[in-house]
Amino acid sequence: MPLRKDFLWGGATAANQCEGAFDEGGRGLANVDVIPHGPERWAVVSGNRRMFDFEDGYYYPAKQAIDFYHHYKEDIQLFAEMGFKTYRMSIAWSRIYPQGDEEQPNEEGLRFYEDVFKECRKAGIEPLVTITHFDCPMHLITAYGGWRNRKLVEFYKRLVTTLFTRYKGLVHYWLTFNEINVLLHGSFMGAGICFEEGEDRFRTLYTAAHHELIASAWAVKIGHEIDPENKIGCMLAAGSYYPYSCKPEDVFAAQRENHKNYFFIDVQSRGTYPGYALKEFERNHFEIPFEEGDQALLKENTVDFISFSYYSSRVASGDPAQNDGEGNMMKGVKNPYLEASQWGWQIDPLGLRITMNDLYDRYQKPLFIVENGLGAVDIPDENGEIDDDYRIAYLRAHIQAMKEAVEQDGIELLGYTTWGPIDLVSAGTGEMSKRYGFIYVDRDDQGQGTLKRSKKKSFDWYKKVIASNGEDLD
Repeated sequence: MPLRKDFLWGGATAANQCEGAFDEGGRGLANVDVIPHGPERWAVVSGNRRMFDFEDGYYYPAKQAIDFYHHYKEDIQLFAEMGFKTYRMSIAWSRIYPQGDEEQPNEEGLRFYEDVFKECRKAGIEPLVTITHFDCPMHLITAYGGWRNRKLVEFYKRLVTTLFTRYKGLVHYWLTFNEINVLLHGSFMGAGICFEEGEDRFRTLYTAAHHELIASAWAVKIGHEIDPENKIGCMLAAGSYYPYSCKPEDVFAAQRENHKNYFFIDVQSRGTYPGYALKEFERNHFEIPFEEGDQALLKENTVDFISFSYYSSRVASGDPAQNDGEGNMMKGVKNPYLEASQWGWQIDPLGLRITMNDLYDRYQKPLFIVENGLGAVDIPDENGEIDDDYRIAYLRAHIQAMKEAVEQDGIELLGYTTWGPIDLVSAGTGEMSKRYGFIYVDRDDQGQGTLKRSKKKSFDWYKKVIASNGEDLD
């Protein structure tokens, strides 16, 4: 069975990686703004280096990014030219509630996104909106401690109620939290948490996780009540772990690593905490901070579909000394059977099919691939053109694997959005040189350049893929 006729082809971005205009339109400061480019980036992302404001001597790429805020009409027109059926984008929380805890939203911010959604609709593009793509207003971090504080659930409820009400009829597809499992690895980016000395990190992280899971369930409940047409999904940084060998200890290590990622989606999709997590909490003397009504809320407000990012598979070994491979914020063992990208990410198209089967077998809910792509250095030739055949080859192989999962394995798939259809700032490294796009943006790692947009060779290739509903991959 081929891809459905209404298959949602498109591309995906995040506000903090493309929008810029960090201090325009009434927007407040957010955690994603104060994450610098350079060697200290990961220490800040992971919550191990306190940086709550801009410091001298650092470059902060999210301040301007690629200035989608002022270029959105041009960019959406380019997406429309490729034939996008959907555009996945995110809301900057601090553009709607600059401090995060106000009673009333910022009208200028609301109007900006309304204009963007209307521009999409005019171009025949269905918006797919991530409510929180790592954004957290800095005031909620400095005054409340980020997602370790239960009060953020109430502020998030206010945010989603505002969004669902204002954009009723304009947006039908929503995601609650981007790559929710990243909270365990990039804690400042994923949950606004900067660790205090001597803090019980396990307790802090899983308390924050509970609060985000409760907030996600509230979003499902509120979203369905305001507009029954809304489809609300969760979002996982996916990529199944393989055992390093058939040694039972390696197989078990892979299973344990997969559990860490499935944990969040188990709760969002099934509505209860899984037994393996409860036992892990018991071993760490952690009690889930349930409040009255939490369990019923989780059980009665599970997500409509499972969305996920996939860049590579991962490998786990029972020997911790072997965990040396690079990945999307999650390290693993290097797979000797796979080639890697320029940034060391293993390239595994079949792994996408395996991951899709794992997720569909587990949850039996429609899937949506909302991130997939190749970060690479693109160098324009003397005519300013970019022949990115390496990107075409990567995407071709992954789309083929995706189609086989649908056609041969019977997986229900709603759509596919490549990551960064237009070059943007890398979340992991803060670089512009790690490019994913079909559209080149003239900007370098130090923020220099004209911001001029130009088409790469892959632009016309993806246009052809969409026009043929994935049948023409040549």
